Amino acid sequence: MKTFSFLVIVISAGILAGLVHGMLNIVLVEPYLDNAIGIENQRLFAAGQAKDTPQFWQQFTDYRIWQKQGSIVAGAMLGASTGALFGLVFAYSRKSLPSDSDIKKALILAGIMWAVLYFIPFLKYPANPPTVGESNTIAFRASAYALFVALSGFGAIGFSLFYKKLKNKKFLAFVGYAGFMGIVFLVMPPNPDPIKTSMDLVNGFRTISAATMTVYWIANGAILGWMWKKLKPDAISTT
Repeated sequence: MKTFSFLVIVISAGILAGLVHGMLNIVLVEPYLDNAIGIENQRLFAAGQAKDTPQFWQQFTDYRIWQKQGSIVAGAMLGASTGALFGLVFAYSRKSLPSDSDIKKALILAGIMWAVLYFIPFLKYPANPPTVGESNTIAFRASAYALFVALSGFGAIGFSLFYKKLKNKKFLAFVGYAGFMGIVFLVMPPNPDPIKTSMDLVNGFRTISAATMTVYWIANGAILGWMWKKLKPDAISTT
């Protein structure tokens, strides 16, 4: 393995896909955040916790601009970290993935990792706008989500090893993973916070968030596969 080429591929693909994700969030997700935060501001005014003044809105506008600009950087950081994991798994599993095309191999793996690390946890703990949820449950919610992702990820690794050992009836590995995650679904606690915001807003936010994350994984897979095909970091040098 050519270490430098491998690092260039993994980091570049992850960051580029992350930038795509960040820009999509600005265009598609931020309007939902603006609506959710606007509802929360009205609640603060009604409760007397804030005053509806030009100074408040100026500070609020400056803060939201800073947040939106930061979402691009956050997207790049997400891409770099998740992309590194994706690249390592691809390098390890590339030969066992179906297809003769590196791009198709990468897209297949991206689909698997999207399902295991994002979609399945999303079914248990769907994304909510930032204003949904109590501040005193943030640590609990973050810990529960991280644990669920870890169980899904390690479960997938374990059953993939089981899959490789099976000569016949390989479908048992998929059945086993599904059964394992079914138990995890039942055992893990639900989100403790009631949703007081409009469900139309929440469902719209969830749908768009899922769509942009799906595009991220597709982009990461396509870019990494294309760069792998061009740079061939695993090619054996003849010199």
